Amino acid sequence: MYYVLLYDYIPGILERRGPFRPDHLDLVRSCHERGELVMAGAWNDPVDGALFIFKAEGPEPIEAFVESDPYVKNGLVAAHRIRGWNVVAGAAEK
Repeated sequence: MYYVLLYDYIPGILERRGPFRPDHLDLVRSCHERGELVMAGAWNDPVDGALFIFKAEGPEPIEAFVESDPYVKNGLVAAHRIRGWNVVAGAAEK
């Protein structure tokens, strides 16, 4: 099953993320290397949030990701949502 994680960033994220960005990206890359995270990235113009697509049996790995994310721990994420996602077209395996 696929899950979508949506982040809403605080205003000024680009100026405030510097000290936490390397650890955030390490977390993202390690989840991707394990095959849990399919893809991820921030919105463009304005950079006010991000989208992560996970492949998992349930929401627990996504919840663990959020709890360990330096952006969340340091108040750069104003809100987040985890939603199950039913893929009807694309590269998803059936």
